[in-house]
Amino acid sequence: TVLDFDSSRFVIKGSLAGAAVYVAYDQGLLGSGTQGAEALRKAQAALPPAIQEWTSYIGWEVRTVQMNTLPPTPKFDFSPSDSWNKGVQTVMAALSVAPTRACEYTMEGWKYMKDLVK
Repeated sequence: TVLDFDSSRFVIKGSLAGAAVYVAYDQGLLGSGTQGAEALRKAQAALPPAIQEWTSYIGWEVRTVQMNTLPPTPKFDFSPSDSWNKGVQTVMAALSVAPTRACEYTMEGWKYMKDLVK
């Protein structure tokens, strides 16, 4: 029936989502920024051999001459931990001055209203 099909789809999707979260946690992607950067380096190192193995498994012919002519993967000077920390610092700085700004804007509003009433 339709209800059984919908519930089985829900269970399958929930299982896949749970497995994805578990793998991300197990690989260190949900840890600190340095753990995430280390996991990214591991993935970049493991990806070319995995693609070679996958293509040979399904029967695609990959010539080593073609592999040597491909450009190397770009090197990124991007630190997830630095970007995350910068974002957190920006948000915290904005939240720390929010009460002061609210008081300033309130005083300006009252002053404006008093000037209109005069």
